[in-house]
Amino acid sequence: SVQDHVPFKCAKIMLPYPEILTQCLDAWRLNPLARRITEITSQYVVGGGFTLSSPDPRTSAFLKDYWSHRFNHMDTRLIEMCDELTRSGNLFILLSTDAGGMTYLRLIPASLIQQINSRESDIEQEESYTLRGNTDLDPLTYPPYSPETERPDNLPHVVVHYAINKPAGAVWGESDLAPVLKWLSRYSAFLDDRVRLNRYRNAFLYIVKSQYANETTRRTRQAQLAANPPTPGSILVTDQSEEWEVLSPKLESDDAERDGLALKKMIAAGAGLPLHFLAEPESSTRSTAEASGGPTYRKFQQRQQFLTWLIKDLLKIALNRCALVTGRRLSDELQVHPSDLSGRDNVALAMAGSNIASSFQTLYDLGAVSKEEFVRVLYRFIGEEGDPKEIVSQGTGQDIRPTKSPSSAQTPSQPLKIDPDTAEPKEQTA
Repeated sequence: SVQDHVPFKCAKIMLPYPEILTQCLDAWRLNPLARRITEITSQYVVGGGFTLSSPDPRTSAFLKDYWSHRFNHMDTRLIEMCDELTRSGNLFILLSTDAGGMTYLRLIPASLIQQINSRESDIEQEESYTLRGNTDLDPLTYPPYSPETERPDNLPHVVVHYAINKPAGAVWGESDLAPVLKWLSRYSAFLDDRVRLNRYRNAFLYIVKSQYANETTRRTRQAQLAANPPTPGSILVTDQSEEWEVLSPKLESDDAERDGLALKKMIAAGAGLPLHFLAEPESSTRSTAEASGGPTYRKFQQRQQFLTWLIKDLLKIALNRCALVTGRRLSDELQVHPSDLSGRDNVALAMAGSNIASSFQTLYDLGAVSKEEFVRVLYRFIGEEGDPKEIVSQGTGQDIRPTKSPSSAQTPSQPLKIDPDTAEPKEQTA
């Protein structure tokens, strides 16, 4: 047991910076860039969805029922789960199991979790989750999932917690939007100012210069012009005693464009996205745009790996609870396969696999590498995973390498023996 091996004293972890979660949610609701950052992450990470497989037929049938159940509808819920991870950095899932062994899940907003109670000796062993209450009801407390304490007649509602962007020694995760909240606000204020200036761009003022005898005469002339101002497109005729000018706002659009781009670059850097993902063509060349997306795809790949592990963990919990309630033994051997991040990756992987296959085919024909090594390298370059030994064992087992026929095989030459009497070669007899 690791319960007493981590001397980290922190039994109650309150919600850190609750105002940041509220600001992230408000930004997602009101700011188009924040909404787009969240959507892009889910669109690439979830993509076309996840597929499940298991070598056990009963396990495969249960996973299919669990995945497509109308109370779970996992195909569409995955978008909601990925959005919540991006928005708050935390994912709290409430699990409940019926008498038939089917498990249902519901998402709890991170802003409703008041505190996480952890074991006194280990901060990472969470013991309960306290939800915020109101004036009429007491706060609700849910236990975490613990397979050691569950019994067939005692399957309570439990909460599982997943977090991303966690600092060392922390339990709560942090939102992907947190680093860019300030810059999103500044960019919105910048655009508001530009829109306000453009709105009043045509609202110019007339300045009339003349020499008046006294202040009363000047005010009288101003009252006359204010009562009958010249309309746009009209003709105004004055004498030499008056000089008319127009005062209009100076927008300085060139400077504004550079300032707006600098703010947007700060947002893109904080979100880990290239500018062309945020409707800003950074370069006119396609190769530059594709190269700038490399780090972003790697970030999405890491988030996809986390979501794949999360889904597999939820499925194993559902399998364990079903086996506990029904008494049917179900295998926990399952595979979760995510969709491709980008269709362009398939072309690159196909080219890499073709090139490495032709190179390693020569080594395999020479007997320099084994079947397992050949499969391992090929699967690595095409971006797939698998046990090389298992893949080879499930194959046909036929070796189609070119072999030399027995007729063309050369027999080893025998050394000649010399007759000591005649000093001539002597024929060998079998």
